[in-house]
Parts: sequence; C-alpha cells; structure tokens
Amino acid sequence: MDIAQAKRRENIAEYILYLWQLEDLLRALQFSPEAVYSQLVAPRTDIGEERRHLFLVWYMELANLLRQEGKEEKGHLEHTLHLIADLHDLHLRLLKLPAGEHYRRTWARLEGELPRLRGIVGNPGMSDTELLFRALYAAMLYRIRGEGGRSAVTDTIELISPVVAELADMYGRVERGEIDLFKNE
Repeated sequence: MDIAQAKRRENIAEYILYLWQLEDLLRALQFSPEAVYSQLVAPRTDIGEERRHLFLVWYMELANLLRQEGKEEKGHLEHTLHLIADLHDLHLRLLKLPAGEHYRRTWARLEGELPRLRGIVGNPGMSDTELLFRALYAAMLYRIRGEGGRSAVTDTIELISPVVAELADMYGRVERGEIDLFKNE
C-alpha cells in the first residue's frame, strides 16, 4: 500500500509494474487472506500492528478487483490498463509536439525493434506503449526466475527502459503542471 502510493507519486511506470507483480503474487497466494498476511504483511517490520490490518485490507481489495474483473488466472487490472492508455496518449502527443523533441530521439532508437517485440509478445492490436510494458514485465520475470538468455533479457530491458523511463518522467511532469507540451523545453 505505502510502496504503491510512493511509486504512483514518483514514477507511473514503476507503479504499473509493481501492481502487475502484486497481481501475480496474489494469484500465487491463491487470494488467501491468511497467505497474504503471512507473506506480505507479517514480515513488514516497518509498520505497527495497528496498520497491518489496513495493509491486509488493501491487498485483499486488489484480490477482489481481480476476481470482479474475471482475472483470477491471468490479465491485468483495468486500472493499470487505463494508465497505460493515458501513457500511450502522451506518447502520441510527444511524437508530434515541440516538448517531445528529446523523447522522439529516444523513441527512434527503439522503433525499429517493435516488429520483433510484437512477434514475441503477440497481440497485433496492442498499442506500442502496452507492448513495451508487457515486454519489460516479461523480461523482469525472466530475470527474477533466472530463465531465458541472459543477454536477451538484458538487451530487452536496456532497449525499452530508456523510452519507458522518459515517458514516465514526462507523464509525471505533465501531471504536476511542470511542463507545457506545446512549448519547447
């Protein structure tokens, strides 16, 4: 809960990837309140006993959302998919507007790899931004599990991360009113 809130304030991309990890973790724990408490809440030494209940409730609310959306086995919460759609809208604007000059150069280094990524991740109708998040998340999972070719995972992360990082930074700056998309920086 506190980690998610901090990530939401600081970096929208990390927030989305963190929630995706939590979705998978909640599934692995079979949405069991006892398992969620013992694995996610009890080990936390930085929160007092009175706050532990709030953390458990928050995790179980996420679990209930997954159930309500029919995503008990796979898929991502609509909330994160809407955020990715917002990021994609910003991506499209940055490709055209003066404030996106640096972003366009960063994007250009990745753009040629999109067909390959789309072939690996699948779903031809997926936005470029969602494709990047799914490829980045898959590479993170491979890294955590120690699977896949080490260089392939590292290459994917190194290729995608600069674009997602810059897009997330721009999103935060726009959200905080620190940048006008219609002016040069």
